[in-house]
Amino acid sequence: MATTIAAETLKQYLADSPPTVVPLVIKPHFEALTDKEKLYAHHLSLACFAGTRIVLRQLSPESEPIYDFIVALHKHTKGDYDGLATDAGLSRDELDAYLDYAAQFLGNLGNFKSFGDSKFVPRLEPRQLKALATTSTEALGYYEQFKDAIFAGDDRAKLHLGYPSAGHVSTYYPDSPTITEEDITGVSGFLENKGLLPENTRIRKTGDGFEVLIASALEEPSPAQRDVEESEWTLDDGRSVRLVFGDHSREMELIAHHIEQAKKYAANDNEVKMMDEYAKSFRTGSLEAFKESQRAWIMDKGPTVESDIGFIETYRDPHGIRGEWEGFVAMVNKERTKAFSKLVECAPQYIPKLPWGKEFEKDKFLSPDFTSLEVLTFAGSGIPAGINIPNYDDIRQNFGFKNVSLGNVLSAKAANEKIPFIKDAQQAMYKANADQAFEVQVGLHELLGHGCGKLLQETAPGEFNFDPANPPISPITGAPIRTWYKPGQTWGSVFGAIAASYEECRAECVAMALSCEFPILALFGVGDGTVDLDGPAGDMLHTAYLSMARAGLVALEFWDPATRKWGQAHMQARFSILRTFLAAGVEFAELEWTRDDLGDLTIRIERGRILDLGRAAVEDYLQRLHVYKSTADVVAARKMYDDITDVEPFYENRVRPAVLARKTPRKVFVQANTVESGGKVELREYAADARGMVASYAEREYV
Repeated sequence: MATTIAAETLKQYLADSPPTVVPLVIKPHFEALTDKEKLYAHHLSLACFAGTRIVLRQLSPESEPIYDFIVALHKHTKGDYDGLATDAGLSRDELDAYLDYAAQFLGNLGNFKSFGDSKFVPRLEPRQLKALATTSTEALGYYEQFKDAIFAGDDRAKLHLGYPSAGHVSTYYPDSPTITEEDITGVSGFLENKGLLPENTRIRKTGDGFEVLIASALEEPSPAQRDVEESEWTLDDGRSVRLVFGDHSREMELIAHHIEQAKKYAANDNEVKMMDEYAKSFRTGSLEAFKESQRAWIMDKGPTVESDIGFIETYRDPHGIRGEWEGFVAMVNKERTKAFSKLVECAPQYIPKLPWGKEFEKDKFLSPDFTSLEVLTFAGSGIPAGINIPNYDDIRQNFGFKNVSLGNVLSAKAANEKIPFIKDAQQAMYKANADQAFEVQVGLHELLGHGCGKLLQETAPGEFNFDPANPPISPITGAPIRTWYKPGQTWGSVFGAIAASYEECRAECVAMALSCEFPILALFGVGDGTVDLDGPAGDMLHTAYLSMARAGLVALEFWDPATRKWGQAHMQARFSILRTFLAAGVEFAELEWTRDDLGDLTIRIERGRILDLGRAAVEDYLQRLHVYKSTADVVAARKMYDDITDVEPFYENRVRPAVLARKTPRKVFVQANTVESGGKVELREYAADARGMVASYAEREYV
């Protein structure tokens, strides 16, 4: 391998061989739609996938030409990869190495893992990749654009996403190698004070200041169409800040076009309103219009075809505030939705069981729509198991939110998987209960985890959503709170880079605490609601705690010892929960091994102590997570979270190597396409392998 990074170190950056490619099964649910619903789903799918290049551009400079190379080579060969190998002089194994890389690249929509933010590189020599490129003039042109960036190189910092000034990669800040965290904080805070939201922006540092690139079809929307009428300012230090519209303009126009086509087949006025506001937002760059679309989306209760689209999650921006393009289209699974609907109905009785008083909770729980969905389309860098959106706190607190569990994502799996770090005697129990335990966890995480809690705010100068003369008493200190959110501040702006991981941790802890409620397990068809640790509900609970502990171990794969950075928000959170379990004592949890290299490392969770020791430990941690968030106490929160997610020498030098030695490839999903002909829409499916993955993307280029 042409790189100066040590071969042993490089291993963790090699593309999976092979990746775990699984189908996103949807045909029965799609075929059950009416012709009108199929057309609605079809155009929304095209709108979602039209943002593919936006995701690539938000990731790394080389991602878009690598994508074009993969598609061009497929079209050149018409899928005849055996002939391609002959033309390029490659062996079957070498061809498979290319296809494995292509499938993982497309499954992550870029050359950095969507779950981990570390780069992965082909298991090919540069000369072998060039041999493939020379079989097609078009492919060779793209190869010339990325040939120096696709491999590992000699700069380890560039193997991870992060702030450019620290040497990492982020095209949320394009062509700006010297832009610092302080620069970004200053510009972002300035724009926040002007009322400009950041999710659909990127920032470029220039010779005299900064350009704020706003995603919009129009390059010069009128002042009346924009969220702020001004477009240029001067900072106190003399540097300029200028708004530049038209980022991703071609894609944004295509997205708006398909949104307007979908509107023709909308089922109700709320969906019409959604489409109108989407189109307005994507053409003008207005995030206030996007927020209007989300209010209409929340009002669209129980649709047959569910969808949301836009710049949503902020995990991959090192600053934690700019959103990645994302869009999904799905069909409701009515049978599986019943359990989630019951959970929504019961939610108000379980929130008081969480470890804080009513002062730190919403005045009224806004019952959301909670559905189990079967995904037709999910455009973005990866597919989650569940979603709780919108992410705007003012909408969530005053208007509501939606929860979805993605059923065909949860159920997709490779055959005959052995689960690392689970004891042999518990493998059968774990496999029998893991899917349903995870479904319960997702439900509790999304509905009650992200859905609970109140931010104590000074909503305007001198106006509060609590009594400042008699402030709430902190259950942590026993004294009145001394911090809260000031006017204009948001959860994201105050907690910054730790916000995403911290909130995922809070939601995971809510799920762990409330999964101990046996009536909740009964809602999902397990047990009769009474405490029974020895029966099926006990198996489910034990599996849930083992699953979380195992995830905390696997999390170490997503921590980089060179930069000492966590590359994935959820995994940092899960590591901290594993540490919480272990801190409860060997009477509850312990890592066990007999080999010096920890090659037989397993997790022991005492089933009989989950309800007392396990739950108590989780709730103590959860209380601090929640109260610090509620009161904007970022100083205490950061110290606690940094301490518990610090990877100490034992975990770095002994546990992490054992985790890397037994890591399993993360799943990538082959999605179907929809094709319209004569006013009818048909589903086009693909083989669940690397070739099928490439074909599915190549045929989406025609949108």
